[in-house]
Amino acid sequence: MPKIEESLKVLGLDWDDKHQQSQRLDVYGKNLEILKKKNAVYDDGGAWKFKVEKGKNLKWADVVHGDVEFSRDVIADFVIVKSDKFPTYHFASVVDDHQMQISHVIRGDEWISSTPKHLLLYESFGWGPPTFVHIPPILGESKKKLSKREGAKSVLEYIDEGYLPQALVNFLALLGWSPKGDRELFTLNELVAEFSLDRLNKNSPIFNLEKLNWFNKKYLQKISLPDLMAKIKKISSKAQTLDDQKLTKIIELVRDRMTTISDFEKYAKIFFEKGKEKPPQRQKIENAKAAIESINVWNEKSISNLLDQWIAKSKIQPADFKNTLRLAVFADNTPPIYESLAVLKKEEVLKRIEDALKIP
Repeated sequence: MPKIEESLKVLGLDWDDKHQQSQRLDVYGKNLEILKKKNAVYDDGGAWKFKVEKGKNLKWADVVHGDVEFSRDVIADFVIVKSDKFPTYHFASVVDDHQMQISHVIRGDEWISSTPKHLLLYESFGWGPPTFVHIPPILGESKKKLSKREGAKSVLEYIDEGYLPQALVNFLALLGWSPKGDRELFTLNELVAEFSLDRLNKNSPIFNLEKLNWFNKKYLQKISLPDLMAKIKKISSKAQTLDDQKLTKIIELVRDRMTTISDFEKYAKIFFEKGKEKPPQRQKIENAKAAIESINVWNEKSISNLLDQWIAKSKIQPADFKNTLRLAVFADNTPPIYESLAVLKKEEVLKRIEDALKIP
């Protein structure tokens, strides 16, 4: 339960009530006495079994599956309270749901075969049953039971991997439910306002990790920079070493490339250490070094203006010059090169260029 509650809180979901069955044994005991007086149960070695009256069929209108019918003749007498005085799920869920005035029970298809037992208990107590909604299971891309490899992980595991709660809520909601129109991005409040049981999917949805990544990328672009910075600092030791001004610049450069928060170090590593790409020709590197040395005021505007002037004066191809800088300074793929250079100090840029010149 603590993990379930923590997962719900992380997703921004709350609950009206909860029952811990181990603390409600007296409640189940009182309800067992009601059934004893009705001669609806009998002792079976210290456990109590419910007597199933044969003959009449059991029917209910399932929101997803429509009219469902079971024969009582195929239902054996079943235990409702074990010999240790603890209730079975069948008994406890019926008593709890009745006391909490639950209107709808939404659960997986695997519980359809248990619903007749629950209806028998409701009938025996003289209680009206809730509306039952049995939804199909989520499948992996192999169209078989969802495996760990295909995405069967807990909410907390996804959060630890850098997924945003907003993206998970949006993605999971649309796995089992279809909104009107072709809109896909919804806040939690918008989902609450739009949701209706009649649009639940009747077929098993496929867990598509690419789609979850798409949602997460969208929400990474939407959240505020301070919020994103705080989340990055929580999981990135490298981000924790930077002052907020420098970290902000880096985040602004790489956030469009990120799919999850964990991607920060993947795309920001060029600002901490050089990559492994082979440097260009020595003459091109020396030209780039001279260009950098000519810059006296080290900021993005000055770097951009002076290097563009250098390109025009030297009559070289802009793309070739920028690629030379990229290879000599970062030796890896970068965001826009002038903006990337401005993140580093001029001394660090020149040192990296000197290192490139030393490579034979």
